[in-house]
Amino acid sequence: MNTPLDTTLAHLPGTPCYLNGQYGPVRDAKVSVLDRGFIFGDGVYEVLPVYGGKIFRFVQHMARLQRSLAELRIINPLASAEWLAIARRLIQSQIDGGGSVNQLVYIQITRGVAVRDHVMPSGLTPTVFVMVSDMKLPTPAMREQGVACVTADDFRWEKAHIKSTSLLGAVFSRQISADAGALETVMFRDGMLSEGAASNVWVVKNGQLMGPPNDHLVLEGIRFSLLEDICRERGIPFELRRITRAEVLDADELLLSSATKEVLPITQLDGVPVGTGQPGPVYASLYAGYQQAKTTQSI
Repeated sequence: MNTPLDTTLAHLPGTPCYLNGQYGPVRDAKVSVLDRGFIFGDGVYEVLPVYGGKIFRFVQHMARLQRSLAELRIINPLASAEWLAIARRLIQSQIDGGGSVNQLVYIQITRGVAVRDHVMPSGLTPTVFVMVSDMKLPTPAMREQGVACVTADDFRWEKAHIKSTSLLGAVFSRQISADAGALETVMFRDGMLSEGAASNVWVVKNGQLMGPPNDHLVLEGIRFSLLEDICRERGIPFELRRITRAEVLDADELLLSSATKEVLPITQLDGVPVGTGQPGPVYASLYAGYQQAKTTQSI
């Protein structure tokens, strides 16, 4: 059962992590094969962006983590102050080890270890895992030229609002775009826009920013409320509603948002230019507002 470390784990990063109260290199972290996260994907995760060593929108990320845990009937094992302390210790350790001041903090909580049974057992101790990695932001060329995406039907389950570790549907969806040499897959459910494999998708028409409603069919990105705030500050009309595929294909601008992409223009969809085929004015305004928010909403 034992395999030499140099043949299986040596290629993994030595970046710092936290696992069930212990700190150490991520390559040395281990969990039971009977952990329900491993067996069933029975857990949730959250990703916190870090700029200049400070966590962006920490309170909003903690609120979404709590919502996901509640959906799975898992009690949050730590208070917000404890999560913050763990994240800050790992961030500083990464910086001290020569890492970037711009990072991602990945949090994962599973129901815990139990004999395999589909029914949710009670009384388990959740498995708590946190790691950090340097953040890879979009390149200047991607911002100047925009990115290409493809479309696909949304074949995932109907609880997309849970940030679940059960991500095989997202893996398949993202592979569609990877196989096509595109950055992301824009998905539709019954002819209506849902989201990307790892992004929220936004439509701009006649100067208005529109996105799908916050319901069980999409994951509410932390940027939902952020972009709404930026729109309010900059006089950009904002609306959440059902958006048809025809409206997406007729958009003046299409945008992606996520922790790593921030806000990013789609300038080609299924090989066809979006609008003028160049990043548009609404994107430029939102991106500028986003950069300002990073300086005021990080702790």
